[in-house]
Amino acid sequence: MRKATRIVATSLGVLSGLAGLEHGIFETLQGNLRPDGWMFPSWGPSLCDPAKVWHGCEPAMTLVPNFLFTGILTIVLSLVILAWSAAFVQKQHGGSVLILLCVAQLLLGGGFFPPLIGLVGGIAGTRIRKALSGVPSGLTRLVARLWPWPLVILITWLVAQFPIGALFNDWLKSVMGVALLLIVILLPLSVWCAYAQDAVRAA
Repeated sequence: MRKATRIVATSLGVLSGLAGLEHGIFETLQGNLRPDGWMFPSWGPSLCDPAKVWHGCEPAMTLVPNFLFTGILTIVLSLVILAWSAAFVQKQHGGSVLILLCVAQLLLGGGFFPPLIGLVGGIAGTRIRKALSGVPSGLTRLVARLWPWPLVILITWLVAQFPIGALFNDWLKSVMGVALLLIVILLPLSVWCAYAQDAVRAA
């Protein structure tokens, strides 16, 4: 079994579950109301203005036109994702199940980035039980040396942006394009480094 690959799959799945859980809680707080459209801010108007805060009140989408039911479904799905990622992602078809759960999370109010993070984790999870063979290339050995720092930086940034945003909202809002690009780069890089680390260890 690929140890580093399991770590990255589990970590990304847990992050997805925690972030989706937050979306669900704020959706339920909006009550038994119908959203104005299929896409909406998870945080209601009593909590923030999407045009003013760096995270845009955490946009989401849903196929269920009711904040309360959407929030409940998101909470349940996110808890399942958390449990599955922590305990079962390394099982046969564990990564594939995580991918399906994250697609459901996307369609039922879990936001956009939480499902994306979980999808990448699920893709990594599909490789946990795959056998490794061959001699790692020089590039693979170089990438393996980066492990686990891309994952550490990704987790740190995903957590730190909330206190940073609370203190420096306007600054963070002005650099959100770069911040989102950083996340998009670190997600696959974390998985690549994990794959490379396992390949080097198996050699």
